Amino acid sequence: MAASEAAVGGGGGGGKGAMAAAAAAAAGPVPLPPPPPPGPGRCEARRGTVNILTQLRRAQLSGRGLTRGPQITEALLKERDKQAKWNGIPLLLQKLYENSHPNSDFSQCQSILKEISPLLSMEAMAFVTEERKTAQESTFPNTYTFDLFGGVDLLVEILMRPTLITQKKKQKISDDLIKDCLSILYNTCICTEGVTKRLAERNDFVLFLFTLMTNKKTFLQTATLIEDILGVKKEMIQLEDIPNLSSLVSSFDQQQLANFCRILAVTISELDTGSDDKHTLLAKNAQQKKSLGPSRAEINQATLLNIPGFIERLCKLATRKVSETTGTSSFLQELEEWYTWLDNALVLDALMRVADEETEQSSTESSDESGFANPSTRNQLPQSMKIMHEIMYKLEVLYVLCVLLMGRQRNQVHKMIAEFRLIPGLNNLFDKLIWRKHSASALVLHGHNQNCDCSPDITLKIQFLRLLQSFSDHHENKYLLLNSQELNELSAISLKANIPEVEAVVNTDRSLVCDGKRGLLTRLLQVMKKEPAESSFRFWQARAVESFLRGATSYADQMFLLKRGLLEHILYCIVDSECKSRDVLQSYFDLLGELMKFNIDAFKRFNKYINTDEKFQIFLNQINSSLVDSNMLVRCITLSLDRFESQSDIKVAEVLSECRLLSYMSQMSMRMSFLFRLINIIHVQTLTQENVSCLNTSLVILMLARRKDKLPFYLRTLQEMEYTKKYPGFILNNFHSLLRFWQQHYLNKDKDSTCLENSSCISFSYWKETVSILLSPDRTSPCAIISYIDEAYMDIDRDFTEE
Repeated sequence: MAASEAAVGGGGGGGKGAMAAAAAAAAGPVPLPPPPPPGPGRCEARRGTVNILTQLRRAQLSGRGLTRGPQITEALLKERDKQAKWNGIPLLLQKLYENSHPNSDFSQCQSILKEISPLLSMEAMAFVTEERKTAQESTFPNTYTFDLFGGVDLLVEILMRPTLITQKKKQKISDDLIKDCLSILYNTCICTEGVTKRLAERNDFVLFLFTLMTNKKTFLQTATLIEDILGVKKEMIQLEDIPNLSSLVSSFDQQQLANFCRILAVTISELDTGSDDKHTLLAKNAQQKKSLGPSRAEINQATLLNIPGFIERLCKLATRKVSETTGTSSFLQELEEWYTWLDNALVLDALMRVADEETEQSSTESSDESGFANPSTRNQLPQSMKIMHEIMYKLEVLYVLCVLLMGRQRNQVHKMIAEFRLIPGLNNLFDKLIWRKHSASALVLHGHNQNCDCSPDITLKIQFLRLLQSFSDHHENKYLLLNSQELNELSAISLKANIPEVEAVVNTDRSLVCDGKRGLLTRLLQVMKKEPAESSFRFWQARAVESFLRGATSYADQMFLLKRGLLEHILYCIVDSECKSRDVLQSYFDLLGELMKFNIDAFKRFNKYINTDEKFQIFLNQINSSLVDSNMLVRCITLSLDRFESQSDIKVAEVLSECRLLSYMSQMSMRMSFLFRLINIIHVQTLTQENVSCLNTSLVILMLARRKDKLPFYLRTLQEMEYTKKYPGFILNNFHSLLRFWQQHYLNKDKDSTCLENSSCISFSYWKETVSILLSPDRTSPCAIISYIDEAYMDIDRDFTEE
């Protein structure tokens, strides 16, 4: 018993060794009871008045002294209980300890826990409701006392007892006792700091909890506790270590599987480093060099994909229709009122279980199966919660699918979710659930305000848009977002323009595309154009549509969107509404770049909309306000101008002469200004996935110059601009370092090189050659950066980590 307790005791400030700490805090120095006879686990006799808290602290550090609860006499506990306001918790824990020894049948344990539980659940409810105080003001004496006197460690030991004792006849613990233990542990975790982390350090306990999920009666309590523990665990668990994972998942019903996705989300997402420095490409590259193989998150993703039927069940959950028998505005308002204090599906599950029990009890009184035939709240609430369930469940499922779509097994996941018709299913839910109309009342969670994006409806929309973005990005399955008529429209656009039809369109399986009058992409464009100016959805909507255009530039795709007024909508948002959000502006600029690239019709439409000098100046101001946000559009204009100038078409020549934007970029001084600023705003140490595009845009400008044998002129002009700005060598030294990093970063990354080729229509070999020429150590080369840096200002050999 002593050995197992030592194992369970683990860490932190809790455990049975701390059972009388609260006594010292409340009563100060007290005389100890007569010393017991010496023996194993008994503290040595001491004389005089001794501070119990001091003894306990020494014991925690040394492992000697007051290390077990029963060492404190019942008389002392009774004496101090009223004064210290312990509510009898230490005495109850002492009784629990005495009734949970190895040979116990646990018959008395549950009645003891029934006395303890209400004391802790009241504090937990206070913690999660609006009445809770700030962290500085909050005190939860009952949960604190419970942990301090070893309650947490004792419950863990009781739960794990059957796995720790090697006997032919294993001890059996009742479902009700397990549920009580888990509920009390959870309440203590949320109210008492450090308890969750201490449990998370016990890997054996964490894995043991998963075995309790096989029992439907204890599933909810187990899932809730696991989710809380995994949220603070420093090292991600490996799903393959969970005993019989495949059969465990197969045993779940759809409701349990959806809740299990909440837990999976923590195990398949890369851990956030919590530091901006770690997000730099320099730090990421260094980390990748240290990593000898796939990360735990990637291993866990592969483990999930190996579970038979897992993805199919997720797709069914994501596309399952909600009951339409309650589609009234009063019902929606009621739903929102419920959600103001229920913030996850697990809490809803618990309430539904209670409501279902009530319904069963009343079923003999009425045979009416319709919850809304009877207007009583009692009958309405279960249906309300069921619909909210669907929203919450879909959130969890879409998140897991989204992460898997971005993982190493992306193509495998794509194939499966296409086969299981995820996209047509979501299209059918678009109007009635995903983008349904709201009641007038605002949905606000506790601790948040009306501008917060944490409501279930808002979160579902964002998760849906993120899924579309991941699904469409550089993958031919993106055409599943259309219906058959829209695919025919793409073919007609190609035929009219006398260009080859896109191969992916021809190869798209028509049985897997969207049903109905409109596909999912068209539906998205419709709500996008109606979105209020201040809406946070604008960013995600633009990202989702842009991902459809990414990859090799498709004239037909662009025209499909141009015909639906997308360009005019974007320009309205940038110019007429003068959007101020940096994130939204960046997403609009990126989308505009993909929409207009190499498309003379798009530039003609642009010029028609931006038809005054005033409008054009507003547009330029938005571009120049942040080049990090707008550089992809600058790249698009530069590439398009270069292609148009090489064409002899009359229509192109006409647009070239009339379009303000193309005329502006055709000026050498403007291109040089952009190039200078693009190089100046980034440095090797500050490069991230967000701003590395500035480096690639500057390279595009120089590659196009090299094609026309103007590379020396551009480099010489940069040198002159340095001197004009009184920073000789600063820009070119920085550019030299950036290009050295570029070589390290891109030369071993197939996906990145493909993206660069697709976005520029310039072969990656030409990218590599241009960088090599610019980095040539030959000071006599007219195309080498080093030739334009005076020796007095030379600083090109410094290591990246020293810069």
